[in-house]
Amino acid sequence: MPLGDPCGGNFVYTDEGLPESVFMATIPCRNIDLALSFYNGLLGMDVLYKKEKEAAVKRNGATLLLKVSDTVGIDTGIYIGVENPYDLHRRLVDEGVVFVKDPIRAPLGVYTSFLDTDGNTIHAIEMKASMKI
Repeated sequence: MPLGDPCGGNFVYTDEGLPESVFMATIPCRNIDLALSFYNGLLGMDVLYKKEKEAAVKRNGATLLLKVSDTVGIDTGIYIGVENPYDLHRRLVDEGVVFVKDPIRAPLGVYTSFLDTDGNTIHAIEMKASMKI
């Protein structure tokens, strides 16, 4: 008997309770202030809150939880949506950000990959192309 059907009737599941989006992703960092200078200062994300060992930033639908960790320098697997990966690339190259992949066309759209201040790989993908799926 499904938990949502306490009387034991013939309940038919539709879309209730299924995932709608990624609400938030966690990114490890060594220093909250340094991480905020990157995500707030360079990527223009608003600071939602800041504590000693974590902070949250958000821009439009992308919310990231920055958490102090001993393990940094990972491929986060996070793809943030951007209007134009070429514009992001030009903007961040001017700021000295290291790119591990220049903008390239892939089956889901144009994407690029760069390193944050802790050496974590962040990916950025063209929103228009990725939203067509």
